[in-house]
Amino acid sequence: MRIVVSIKQVPETTEVRIDQAGNRVDTEGLTRIINPYDTYALEEAIRIKETSGATVAVITAGPQKADESLREALATGADEGFLLCDKAFEGSDPMAAAYILARGIEKCGPYDLVICGRQAMDGASGQVGPSLAEELGLPMISFVRKIEELKDGYIRVQRMTDEGYEVLEGPLPLVITVVKEINEPRLASLKGLMKAKRVTIPVWAAADLGVDSSRIGPAGSPTKVTKVSPPPPRGGGEMIQGTPDEQVKTLVAKLKAAKVL
Repeated sequence: MRIVVSIKQVPETTEVRIDQAGNRVDTEGLTRIINPYDTYALEEAIRIKETSGATVAVITAGPQKADESLREALATGADEGFLLCDKAFEGSDPMAAAYILARGIEKCGPYDLVICGRQAMDGASGQVGPSLAEELGLPMISFVRKIEELKDGYIRVQRMTDEGYEVLEGPLPLVITVVKEINEPRLASLKGLMKAKRVTIPVWAAADLGVDSSRIGPAGSPTKVTKVSPPPPRGGGEMIQGTPDEQVKTLVAKLKAAKVL
Protein backbone atom coordinates (compact mmCIF):
# COMPACT_ATOMS: atom_id res chain seq x y z
CA MET A 1 0.00 0.00 0.00
CA ARG A 2 1.22 3.50 -0.84
CA ILE A 3 -0.10 6.59 0.93
CA VAL A 4 0.32 10.18 -0.26
CA VAL A 5 0.07 13.00 2.27
CA SER A 6 -0.52 16.53 1.01
CA ILE A 7 1.00 19.19 3.27
CA LYS A 8 1.34 22.96 3.16
CA GLN A 9 4.01 25.22 4.63
CA VAL A 10 2.44 28.15 6.52
CA PRO A 11 3.75 31.13 8.54
CA GLU A 12 4.18 30.45 12.26
CA THR A 13 2.43 33.59 13.47
CA THR A 14 -0.93 35.10 14.34
CA GLU A 15 0.29 38.61 13.51
CA VAL A 16 -1.07 39.82 10.18
CA ARG A 17 1.00 42.27 8.12
CA ILE A 18 -0.63 43.79 5.07
CA ASP A 19 1.22 44.91 1.95
CA GLN A 20 -1.15 47.71 0.91
CA ALA A 21 0.66 48.34 -2.38
CA GLY A 22 0.51 44.68 -3.41
CA ASN A 23 -2.94 44.12 -1.86
CA ARG A 24 -1.72 40.94 -0.14
CA VAL A 25 -0.65 39.52 3.19
CA ASP A 26 3.08 40.11 3.72
CA THR A 27 4.77 36.90 4.93
CA GLU A 28 8.34 37.95 4.15
CA GLY A 29 10.81 37.00 6.88
CA LEU A 30 8.34 34.91 8.90
CA THR A 31 9.25 31.47 10.25
CA ARG A 32 7.40 28.74 8.38
CA ILE A 33 6.14 25.40 9.65
CA ILE A 34 4.09 22.46 8.43
CA ASN A 35 0.43 23.42 8.60
CA PRO A 36 -0.66 22.07 12.03
CA TYR A 37 -3.69 20.24 10.62
CA ASP A 38 -1.41 18.47 8.14
CA THR A 39 0.73 17.06 10.95
CA TYR A 40 -2.24 14.88 11.93
CA ALA A 41 -2.50 13.61 8.35
CA LEU A 42 1.21 12.82 8.35
CA GLU A 43 1.06 11.07 11.72
CA GLU A 44 -1.85 8.90 10.62
CA ALA A 45 0.00 7.84 7.47
CA ILE A 46 3.09 6.93 9.51
CA ARG A 47 0.98 4.89 11.94
CA ILE A 48 -0.50 2.96 9.03
CA LYS A 49 3.03 2.41 7.73
CA GLU A 50 4.14 1.02 11.09
CA THR A 51 1.27 -1.48 11.29
CA SER A 52 0.93 -2.52 7.65
CA GLY A 53 4.29 -1.89 5.97
CA ALA A 54 2.85 0.82 3.71
CA THR A 55 5.08 3.46 2.16
CA VAL A 56 4.41 7.17 2.70
CA ALA A 57 5.03 9.93 0.16
CA VAL A 58 4.65 13.59 1.10
CA ILE A 59 3.93 16.28 -1.47
CA THR A 60 3.64 20.05 -1.31
CA ALA A 61 3.33 22.99 -3.69
CA GLY A 62 5.21 26.13 -2.70
CA PRO A 63 8.48 28.05 -2.83
CA GLN A 64 11.89 26.43 -2.59
CA LYS A 65 11.84 26.93 1.20
CA ALA A 66 8.99 24.41 1.42
CA ASP A 67 11.74 21.83 0.97
CA GLU A 68 12.39 22.30 4.72
CA SER A 69 8.91 21.05 5.62
CA LEU A 70 9.28 18.04 3.35
CA ARG A 71 12.54 17.12 5.08
CA GLU A 72 10.86 17.46 8.46
CA ALA A 73 8.17 15.05 7.23
CA LEU A 74 10.88 12.62 6.09
CA ALA A 75 12.56 12.91 9.49
CA THR A 76 9.27 12.09 11.15
CA GLY A 77 8.86 8.86 9.20
CA ALA A 78 7.78 9.51 5.61
CA ASP A 79 9.67 7.67 2.84
CA GLU A 80 9.55 10.15 -0.08
CA GLY A 81 9.07 13.86 -0.63
CA PHE A 82 8.05 15.81 -3.72
CA LEU A 83 8.15 19.58 -4.18
CA LEU A 84 6.05 21.36 -6.81
CA CYS A 85 7.75 24.69 -7.31
CA ASP A 86 7.33 27.25 -10.07
CA LYS A 87 6.83 31.02 -10.21
CA ALA A 88 3.75 30.30 -12.30
CA PHE A 89 2.14 28.59 -9.28
CA GLU A 90 2.30 31.73 -7.12
CA GLY A 91 -1.07 33.30 -6.35
CA SER A 92 -3.03 30.09 -6.95
CA ASP A 93 -6.25 29.84 -4.93
CA PRO A 94 -7.35 26.54 -3.29
CA MET A 95 -8.91 25.16 -6.47
CA ALA A 96 -5.88 25.98 -8.59
CA ALA A 97 -3.60 24.58 -5.88
CA ALA A 98 -5.62 21.35 -5.84
CA TYR A 99 -5.21 21.08 -9.61
CA ILE A 100 -1.42 21.46 -9.27
CA LEU A 101 -1.26 18.94 -6.43
CA ALA A 102 -3.37 16.43 -8.38
CA ARG A 103 -0.97 16.55 -11.32
CA GLY A 104 1.94 16.10 -8.92
CA ILE A 105 0.30 13.12 -7.20
CA GLU A 106 -0.35 11.47 -10.54
CA LYS A 107 3.28 11.99 -11.53
CA CYS A 108 4.77 10.61 -8.31
CA GLY A 109 3.38 7.15 -9.02
CA PRO A 110 0.64 4.70 -7.96
CA TYR A 111 -1.15 5.32 -4.66
CA ASP A 112 -3.95 3.79 -2.61
CA LEU A 113 -4.85 6.56 -0.20
CA VAL A 114 -4.46 10.35 -0.14
CA ILE A 115 -4.60 12.05 3.28
CA CYS A 116 -4.99 15.80 3.88
CA GLY A 117 -5.51 17.94 6.95
CA ARG A 118 -9.01 19.37 7.27
CA GLN A 119 -7.83 22.90 6.38
CA ALA A 120 -4.84 25.20 6.26
CA MET A 121 -4.10 27.51 9.19
CA ASP A 122 -3.61 30.55 6.95
CA GLY A 123 -6.45 30.36 4.42
CA ALA A 124 -8.75 28.08 6.47
CA SER A 125 -10.96 27.44 3.42
CA GLY A 126 -11.04 23.64 3.75
CA GLN A 127 -11.39 23.43 -0.04
CA VAL A 128 -8.15 21.77 -1.11
CA GLY A 129 -9.03 18.24 0.05
CA PRO A 130 -12.42 18.09 -1.68
CA SER A 131 -11.08 19.84 -4.79
CA LEU A 132 -8.14 17.43 -4.89
CA ALA A 133 -10.52 14.46 -4.85
CA GLU A 134 -12.47 16.02 -7.71
CA GLU A 135 -9.31 16.58 -9.75
CA LEU A 136 -8.16 13.00 -9.17
CA GLY A 137 -11.62 11.61 -9.92
CA LEU A 138 -11.77 9.86 -6.54
CA PRO A 139 -14.37 9.49 -3.78
CA MET A 140 -13.71 11.43 -0.58
CA ILE A 141 -14.54 11.29 3.12
CA SER A 142 -13.99 14.45 5.14
CA PHE A 143 -13.53 15.10 8.89
CA VAL A 144 -12.20 11.61 9.60
CA ARG A 145 -11.54 11.13 13.32
CA LYS A 146 -10.61 7.44 13.23
CA ILE A 147 -9.69 4.79 10.68
CA GLU A 148 -11.40 1.60 11.86
CA GLU A 149 -10.20 -0.71 9.11
CA LEU A 150 -7.90 -0.41 6.12
CA LYS A 151 -7.04 -3.21 3.73
CA ASP A 152 -6.55 -3.81 0.02
CA GLY A 153 -9.28 -1.96 -1.81
CA TYR A 154 -11.32 -1.00 1.27
CA ILE A 155 -11.46 1.53 4.11
CA ARG A 156 -13.89 2.08 6.99
CA VAL A 157 -13.70 5.27 9.05
CA GLN A 158 -15.47 7.34 11.65
CA ARG A 159 -16.48 10.75 10.32
CA MET A 160 -16.95 13.49 12.91
CA THR A 161 -20.31 15.30 12.91
CA ASP A 162 -21.87 18.00 15.10
CA GLU A 163 -23.84 15.33 16.97
CA GLY A 164 -21.07 12.71 17.28
CA TYR A 165 -19.81 10.55 14.44
CA GLU A 166 -20.96 8.33 11.60
CA VAL A 167 -19.28 5.22 10.22
CA LEU A 168 -18.55 5.30 6.49
CA GLU A 169 -16.78 2.90 4.18
CA GLY A 170 -15.46 3.22 0.66
CA PRO A 171 -13.25 1.73 -2.03
CA LEU A 172 -9.60 2.54 -2.53
CA PRO A 173 -8.06 4.65 -3.91
CA LEU A 174 -9.75 7.42 -1.94
CA VAL A 175 -9.09 10.86 -0.44
CA ILE A 176 -9.70 11.61 3.23
CA THR A 177 -9.31 14.78 5.29
CA VAL A 178 -8.60 14.29 8.98
CA VAL A 179 -9.34 16.25 12.15
CA LYS A 180 -7.04 16.72 15.13
CA GLU A 181 -8.99 14.19 17.22
CA ILE A 182 -7.54 11.36 15.12
CA ASN A 183 -4.13 11.17 16.85
CA GLU A 184 -1.28 12.99 18.59
CA PRO A 185 1.52 13.92 16.12
CA ARG A 186 5.07 12.92 17.00
CA LEU A 187 8.15 15.12 16.72
CA ALA A 188 10.96 14.45 14.28
CA SER A 189 14.01 12.83 15.84
CA LEU A 190 17.49 14.35 15.62
CA LYS A 191 18.69 11.20 13.84
CA GLY A 192 15.82 11.50 11.39
CA LEU A 193 16.58 15.17 10.72
CA MET A 194 20.23 14.40 9.99
CA LYS A 195 19.25 11.58 7.64
CA ALA A 196 16.62 13.73 5.88
CA LYS A 197 19.25 16.35 5.03
CA ARG A 198 20.94 13.86 2.72
CA VAL A 199 17.80 12.89 0.81
CA THR A 200 17.35 14.17 -2.75
CA ILE A 201 13.87 15.63 -3.12
CA PRO A 202 12.54 15.89 -6.69
CA VAL A 203 11.45 19.41 -7.65
CA TRP A 204 8.87 19.64 -10.43
CA ALA A 205 7.93 22.80 -12.29
CA ALA A 206 4.85 23.48 -14.38
CA ALA A 207 6.47 22.02 -17.50
CA ASP A 208 7.32 18.78 -15.64
CA LEU A 209 3.70 18.35 -14.58
CA GLY A 210 2.22 19.26 -17.94
CA VAL A 211 -0.30 21.59 -16.32
CA ASP A 212 -2.68 23.81 -18.23
CA SER A 213 -1.32 27.35 -17.72
CA SER A 214 -4.87 28.74 -17.80
CA ARG A 215 -5.68 26.85 -14.58
CA ILE A 216 -2.85 28.04 -12.34
CA GLY A 217 -1.77 31.29 -10.71
CA PRO A 218 -4.06 34.31 -10.24
CA ALA A 219 -5.41 34.09 -13.79
CA GLY A 220 -6.42 30.46 -13.32
CA SER A 221 -8.01 30.96 -9.90
CA PRO A 222 -11.80 31.33 -9.63
CA THR A 223 -11.30 33.29 -6.39
CA LYS A 224 -10.43 36.94 -6.95
CA VAL A 225 -9.01 39.06 -4.13
CA THR A 226 -10.39 42.58 -4.41
CA LYS A 227 -9.08 43.98 -1.14
CA VAL A 228 -6.85 42.83 1.71
CA SER A 229 -7.07 44.62 5.06
CA PRO A 230 -6.14 43.83 8.66
CA PRO A 231 -8.90 42.88 11.09
CA PRO A 232 -10.34 45.83 13.03
CA PRO A 233 -8.80 46.39 16.47
CA ARG A 234 -10.72 44.94 19.37
CA GLY A 235 -12.47 47.48 21.52
CA GLY A 236 -11.71 47.78 25.22
CA GLY A 237 -13.91 45.91 27.67
CA GLU A 238 -15.93 47.47 30.47
CA MET A 239 -15.43 46.47 34.10
CA ILE A 240 -18.64 46.32 36.09
CA GLN A 241 -18.20 47.35 39.70
CA GLY A 242 -20.17 46.47 42.81
CA THR A 243 -21.24 43.37 44.68
CA PRO A 244 -22.04 40.20 42.70
CA ASP A 245 -25.78 40.96 42.88
CA GLU A 246 -25.21 44.54 41.72
CA GLN A 247 -22.95 43.36 38.89
CA VAL A 248 -25.60 40.93 37.66
CA LYS A 249 -28.31 43.61 37.69
CA THR A 250 -26.07 46.05 35.85
CA LEU A 251 -25.07 43.43 33.27
CA VAL A 252 -28.70 42.41 32.62
CA ALA A 253 -29.70 46.06 32.20
CA LYS A 254 -26.90 46.65 29.72
CA LEU A 255 -27.80 43.52 27.73
CA LYS A 256 -31.42 44.60 27.56
CA ALA A 257 -30.38 48.08 26.44
CA ALA A 258 -28.31 46.48 23.69
CA LYS A 259 -31.35 44.34 22.82
CA VAL A 260 -29.36 41.15 23.39
CA LEU A 261 -31.93 39.96 25.94
